Amino acid sequence: MTAGGAPEVLGGGATAVGGRARNEDAYLAEAPVFVVADGMGGHVAGAEAAGAAIAAFHPLAGAVAVTPSDVERAHLESRRLVARVQAEVGAASGTTLTGAVAVMHDGSPWWMVVNVGDSRTYALDGGTLRQVSVDHSHVQELVDEGYITPDEALVHPDRNLLTRAIGDDIPEMDAWLVPQVAGRRLIVASDGLMKEVEDREIGELAALIGDPTEAAAALVELAVGRGARDNVTVVVADAVSTTAPDADPAPWPAWGVEAHEDTTPSARRRGGS
Repeated sequence: MTAGGAPEVLGGGATAVGGRARNEDAYLAEAPVFVVADGMGGHVAGAEAAGAAIAAFHPLAGAVAVTPSDVERAHLESRRLVARVQAEVGAASGTTLTGAVAVMHDGSPWWMVVNVGDSRTYALDGGTLRQVSVDHSHVQELVDEGYITPDEALVHPDRNLLTRAIGDDIPEMDAWLVPQVAGRRLIVASDGLMKEVEDREIGELAALIGDPTEAAAALVELAVGRGARDNVTVVVADAVSTTAPDADPAPWPAWGVEAHEDTTPSARRRGGS
């Protein structure tokens, strides 16, 4: 379906417990919603927190005309539900949340990519993989400030320290309106994938497998086959619809990539709650 009609998207997901005692990841891969949550390891009720965050997006599944405001409300609901989990268990718990929702904005279909924490959303275009989301982590801040390199961040002793999560007292999420482009594939993953598989390999494997559910399963299998120490969850989504070439994401400047601008992780860290 072309611009002017409801977004036409498809996708699928897969998950594995990896080297953990239980799976604290959760995901939703039902058009138009493709999101992943990673319960914060070591916290009470991490799995429950991840499940609560994803539950907030379930009402959008199957909807034909989701708006950016609908996604914003789902994000706020995810915070309310995770706060309820915290109250029920009487201890801190939290989760990451990242992914994409196909939305209609100003008469044109878009991907609305959202992120809180260090799970990641990538865009794959013509064999080139680019990270759209920006990690909310201590090591990402060190990279941004030039103290360490991205390779050093992978082995830094503080690599698991988050600077933002669903369940903390920072109410904002990062969000971008990303054009739906022919051939563009989105890959959403918990950090269990990135711990075992390099970005280059993620892009190469995802480009080889046409079916998004099979691509997600293959990426999970690759990580597990390498001895994944963590839970591994991957969601892959494709769009059949396309964003109009002259579409403008305004009036959402806080979420803004200019229309059809390259969405690399140079990433503007902008709140959109």
